[in-house]
Amino acid sequence: MDAKVKKAFHAGISTYAQTEGIDAGAFEMALQQAFDKEAPYIEKVQALDEAFDDHQRFEELREIYFDLLMVNFFAEDVKKLEEDYLDSPEWEAIEEETIDRGTELLNMFLYLQECEDEDIDPSLDDYLKEFLLVEEDEFQDEYAIYEKVIANQILIDSTFAEINSVASSLSPQDELKELFYPLMSFFNEPFPEEEQMTEYLDASDNKPLDGAIYQIIVNFNK
Repeated sequence: MDAKVKKAFHAGISTYAQTEGIDAGAFEMALQQAFDKEAPYIEKVQALDEAFDDHQRFEELREIYFDLLMVNFFAEDVKKLEEDYLDSPEWEAIEEETIDRGTELLNMFLYLQECEDEDIDPSLDDYLKEFLLVEEDEFQDEYAIYEKVIANQILIDSTFAEINSVASSLSPQDELKELFYPLMSFFNEPFPEEEQMTEYLDASDNKPLDGAIYQIIVNFNK
């Protein structure tokens, strides 16, 4: 497992289980086996789904960990494959098969990786304008997805409670409904201390999920 993915992997499960008051031992072991599996990507996805099917208490994290699995594939598995594998018919078929999987966190992981590669600090403005290109005409799909984020950029200088207040007002149909609070909170405070983490959870409407996602992003960025 890629080092950044590994930190995020363990932090997310640990935070979710601790906040929810459940044991994560068997689930974490099963999920790690999916990530470490020496097999084609689609078989890793099947193993991931089996882990979640067998441990329903962690269902909320399924698509988040699908994103982590994919970014781990880009970081680790692709090195072992042919140089142009990501342009191959085989990978195109996998993309087609999994087109409805995952969340916008995949873009966040790819952005944070790019920040590390280019030695720049992540910022919401940079993420929106330089990575997602939301101001470009040909990227209006991204603009539509991130419209509420774009409209509320001032929240990165606000409090966790105020960020969550806006997050709570989003429609359940909004693609960023579950990610808005942890995503904006990360850009507000990318390196939370224990006291700040407590404050973040206190303001949350869904402490296990919000806590897990925030810790996943924070630890992936370390």
